[in-house]
Amino acid sequence: MSTAPPLPAFAAVVVAAGKGLRAGQPLPKQFAMWRGKPVLRYSVETLLASGADPLVVAIPENGEAAAKQALEGLTGYELVTGGATRQQSVARALSAIGSADRVLIHDAARPDLPETVIARLLDALDDAPGAIPVLPVVDSLSRDENGLMVGTAKREELRRVQTPQAFRFADIRGAHARWEGDPVAGDDAQVLRAAGGAVAHVAGDERLAKLTFAEDFMTALPPMRVGMGYDVHRLAEGEELWLGGIRIEHDRGLAGHSDADVALHAIVDALLGAIADGDIGSHFPPSDPQWKGASSDRFLAHAARLVTDAGYAVGNIDLTIICEAPKIGPHRQAMRGRIADLLGVDINAISVKATTTERLGFTGRGEGIAAQAIASVIRE
Repeated sequence: MSTAPPLPAFAAVVVAAGKGLRAGQPLPKQFAMWRGKPVLRYSVETLLASGADPLVVAIPENGEAAAKQALEGLTGYELVTGGATRQQSVARALSAIGSADRVLIHDAARPDLPETVIARLLDALDDAPGAIPVLPVVDSLSRDENGLMVGTAKREELRRVQTPQAFRFADIRGAHARWEGDPVAGDDAQVLRAAGGAVAHVAGDERLAKLTFAEDFMTALPPMRVGMGYDVHRLAEGEELWLGGIRIEHDRGLAGHSDADVALHAIVDALLGAIADGDIGSHFPPSDPQWKGASSDRFLAHAARLVTDAGYAVGNIDLTIICEAPKIGPHRQAMRGRIADLLGVDINAISVKATTTERLGFTGRGEGIAAQAIASVIRE
C-alpha cells in the first residue's frame, strides 16, 4: 500500500483574533462549540498533526483564558495578541515565528481542514511565492446597484478563495511589513500581490466552509442523536442500595468504587454515547481514589453538562432495571423525579421500567443488578 510523501517543513499561523459577532454565539465564534469541540481546536489539532512548527495563534485582546481552555491538553503552539485588523494580527503572528521556509496562514473559522489541501499548497510553493486554495463559481453572477441588476460577471474567470493560504515565509513577512493598502485586506494573498508576488491557485475543498452565521453552527449538528448505556454491579452485604438516584431499603446493596448506582451509570453512558464522548470509566476512572464512595448524582450532572457543551439538550431517557429484588414499582415515580431533577428536564421525559430474567443468570440468582438505558439528545 502506497503512502503519501512527507510534507516539507512549515510553520503555521491560525488567525483567531476576531469578535465573530455575526455567528450569534455567546462568545467569539472561534471559541464556541462546534460538533462537540471548540472551533479553534480543530485546525490547531490538524496543523500540529501535520507537522506545523512553530504554530502561532493570534487571539483577541484578553482572549488568553478562552484560547487556553479551547486548546486544553495541546502543546506546541504559541499565543499572540492580534491587532485591530486581520492584517495586523497576521503581521504580529509572523513576527513571533522568527524564521521559517514556508508558512500556512489559516482562519480559525474554517475548522474542517483536509490534510490533502495542506499538501497541495506546500507543493505549489516550489514554483510560486504564494498559493491559495480555490473553488469554481457554479452560479450565474449579477452585479447589484440599489437592489437592481446592472450587469453580470463571467463566472469562468472567478474563483472562491479559501484558507489556509501558503507562502514562502520571507516573501509574506516582507509583504506585510510593507503593506500600505486598505487596512482591512481581505486575505494574505492580497498583501503578497500588492508587494509584487505571484499567487498560484490549487484545488480547494468544500469541507473548508467558513462558519459565519448562527445557522452555520446549527446545521453542523444532526437534529437528534441517540446513545445506549448498560451497567452491572453485584449485590453485597453491608452496602447501601442506591438506584435511580434514591436510596432503597434492602438487605443488600450494590458494590462498586462509587455508590454503584447501576441505573444512573447506565444513563451516564447513554448520554456520553449520544455525543460520542467516551464512557463513564474514561471520565471517572475507578482507579482514581477521589471517586471512592462518590454519589452518582455527580456523574449524571457531569454528563448533562457535556451534552449542553456539545450543543444539545437531553430529549428523553428510557431506563430499564433488571433484577429479581427489590421491587422497582413502588420506587418508580421517585426515581423518575430524581433523574428529571438531575438532568433539568420534565418528568415526562423520563421512563423507568423494570423486568426480571425469570430467575435465570446472575440477576435471576440475586447476585447483582443490571440496568440499560437509551438516551436521545436534541439540537438546541
